Amino acid sequence: MPGRVTQSMMNTQLLTNLNNNMNRLSNMQNQMSTTRKINKPSDDPVGITYSMRYRSELATNDQYTKNVDEAISWMDNTDTMLGQAGSVIQRIRELTVQAANGTNPEDALKAVRNEVDQLSSQLVDVANSQFNGKYIFNGQMTDQPPYSADSPEASVTDGGQIQYSIGNGTKIGINVTGNRVFGEAGDNVFSVLKGLSASLGAGDQTGVSAMLEKLDVRLQQLLNVRSDVGAKTNRVELAQDRLGDISTNLQTLQSKTEDADMAELITNMKTQENVYESSLSVGAKLIQQSLIDFLR
Repeated sequence: MPGRVTQSMMNTQLLTNLNNNMNRLSNMQNQMSTTRKINKPSDDPVGITYSMRYRSELATNDQYTKNVDEAISWMDNTDTMLGQAGSVIQRIRELTVQAANGTNPEDALKAVRNEVDQLSSQLVDVANSQFNGKYIFNGQMTDQPPYSADSPEASVTDGGQIQYSIGNGTKIGINVTGNRVFGEAGDNVFSVLKGLSASLGAGDQTGVSAMLEKLDVRLQQLLNVRSDVGAKTNRVELAQDRLGDISTNLQTLQSKTEDADMAELITNMKTQENVYESSLSVGAKLIQQSLIDFLR
């Protein structure tokens, strides 16, 4: 035998249904205001796991991107300094060729020597260049200048490598050491320039000519290092492009998982508003019924 349906039961069921309709409408309004279909884990337990994974991967990718940007900036600055050093050495070479022809008077050799000494000081300044407050040619000892202004020919630079992570399990050394660029202590370019200055001061044409060959060796070494820096820069720029593609893909996946389809949401919300308003209207009529209404 079916159970008896009372007015109280009908009212309770009505309120339950009204509350359910109101909750669905409230959820849709919340999605509208945030433009996201997942605002709490209970909205989509499976989707939230994907969302958290995408966010974690994006954070990691963003860190790699920052590392790549810093690495490129460091290597671009290094390339600029190597270019300046090359220009200085090339100018000294031109002066050396001019002084080695054997027809220069003493005053001309003195003028060449003065310019060579000035250029040598300029080269020390380049070798002690800084980027963001760090000396770029002193390995990992970036807080100390690699070359002494008084005796740069005897200076020994740190050989440590500064490693940057540019991808999962991928690291690259972004710096070049002063010893590699300018030569080892006692036989570096500053030692050559010191000998050149002495030969010019003594009017020693043979000594000046001998220094020309050594200058060519140091200039070629500097060009080789600059070529290596350029190759590394190209590699890091390729990594930068790849990280950009990964970021775009992850953002797309995250958007598909989290973001609401606004056109669909607006349609559904309008429908739900009509459902809620209809249930209120029907409920108002139902609750108004009383024993008196049945006795009429």
